[in-house]
Amino acid sequence: MYAVRNTYNDKTINERSKSSCVKIKVLGAAGEVGRSAFQINCNEVNFLLDYGVMFGKPRGAPPTYPLHVKPRDIDSIIITHAHLDHSGCVPSLFVSGNCNVYGTAPTFDLSKLLIQDMIKIERNSHSFGVPEIDNMMQKSKIIGFKEKISRGNASFELRSSGHVIGGSTVLVESNGKKLFYTGDINLRGSRLLPPADLDIGEVDMVITESTYSQQNQMPRKDSEKGLIDFANEVMDKKGTLFIPSFSVERSQEVASVLISSGFKHKIIMDGMALKVNDILLKYPEYLRNPEIFKDVIDKVVAVRDHNERKNALTEPCVVISPAGMLVGGNAVYYLQQLAFDNKNGIALVSYQGEGTPGRKLLDTGKVETRGKDLNVKAEVKQFQFSGHADRDSLFKMIKNLKGNPKIMTVHGDDESCTRFAEEIHEQFGFDAHAAKLDEKITI
Repeated sequence: MYAVRNTYNDKTINERSKSSCVKIKVLGAAGEVGRSAFQINCNEVNFLLDYGVMFGKPRGAPPTYPLHVKPRDIDSIIITHAHLDHSGCVPSLFVSGNCNVYGTAPTFDLSKLLIQDMIKIERNSHSFGVPEIDNMMQKSKIIGFKEKISRGNASFELRSSGHVIGGSTVLVESNGKKLFYTGDINLRGSRLLPPADLDIGEVDMVITESTYSQQNQMPRKDSEKGLIDFANEVMDKKGTLFIPSFSVERSQEVASVLISSGFKHKIIMDGMALKVNDILLKYPEYLRNPEIFKDVIDKVVAVRDHNERKNALTEPCVVISPAGMLVGGNAVYYLQQLAFDNKNGIALVSYQGEGTPGRKLLDTGKVETRGKDLNVKAEVKQFQFSGHADRDSLFKMIKNLKGNPKIMTVHGDDESCTRFAEEIHEQFGFDAHAAKLDEKITI
C-alpha cells in the first residue's frame, strides 16, 4: 500500500485560516461625528460601508474626507442613508472609479438632492461635481430591506434603521462570520418611521454609533407637548413661530406633530423640505402611516418664492424652513424678519453644531445682522427631536445582542466613543473598544 501524503502543512492551514477572516479598516468616524467610512475585506472581496464628508470646523473651513481608498480596490459601495456624513463623499469614487453602489430607492433620491445642494453651496471645496454625481447614479443598484446580495463567498443585506426614510443598517456575512453595522439607528422610530429591525441573529462583530451614548433624550411625548404648547402660546400673542429645521424628515415630523394635535393655524413650509416631501410621498412603503403623512402634507402651505415668503408673514402662523442650524437657506430671511419682535417665537428642533448661528443663538441669545451682534427679542426654546438612539436605547440594543461579538464604537466624540466601549465591557463582558483612524481589525 502507498502512504497517503499530507500536503496540508501548518503553514498552509494558517494561510487558509487567515484568508477566511473578515477584515475591517476604519476610514473615518473614529472619535468624531462625520465622514463615516469602513472598508470590509472578505476573502479579497471589498465592501465599502458609507463614504461620508465631515464639514469644516470652524464653519467655513474646508471639509474633511475619509481616508483615501482606490476605487479599483472596491467591489461594492453600500450607502446606509442619505445624510451627508454617510453619503457625501461617494461621488469622489467616480472620478475614475466604476463599481456598483447599493442602497434603497429613497436613499439614492435623497443623496442626489443633498449632495447637489452641498456642491452648490461649497462650489470649490470638493474634488468632484455634477458629472461624478451622475456617474454615481448611473452605477446605483436599488435594493430593498432583507434582499441579500452575494459577491464571491461574501454577502450583505440591509435592514431598516428607523433613522431616516430608506435608512438602513448593514449585515455582512462571509465564511460563517457575521458583521453588523448600525450606521445611524433609532430603536424607537418616529411618527414617520417604524423602529429599527434588530432581528439579526448571532453576530461576531458590531460597529455601533455612539452619538448619544452618554446622554438620554427627553421622552418624545414631552418634546411634542412642549412644542405644541409653545406654538399655541405664540399664536395667542398674535405672533409667528419660526422653526428652523433639517430638510429631511425633521421638517416633516414637526409638521406631523402640530397637525395631529389639532393645531388650528396656518403651517408654512419652505425651501428644500418641499422637495423632500415629494420624495417621501413617492415611497409610501417606507413610511409608518403613509395616509396620515399625505394628509399632513396636504394641509401644509408650501412657499416657493420670495413674494409668497413675504405674504406668508402677514398673519399668525408657524414657519418651518431649513437650515436647521440657521446656516444659510431661507431660514436666514425668516430669522431677520421675526427675531426682533417679542410676540414671536423661535423653536430649535435640530442639533446645533459648534460655531453655527443656531448654537450662537442658543448660547448667547444673539444673532448677527449686517456685521453686528444683536439681542433677539423673540422667545427661544429648544426641543429634542433626534433621529438617533439615546443612551438607554443603545444599551438595550447591546444587551439584546446574540453571540459573543467584538464591538467597536464609532460616530461620537472621542469621550463618548471611549466611555461607551468601557461601559459595554464592564456591563456585558464583550470585547469592546473605541475605533482609531486607520485601525485594522480581524474577525
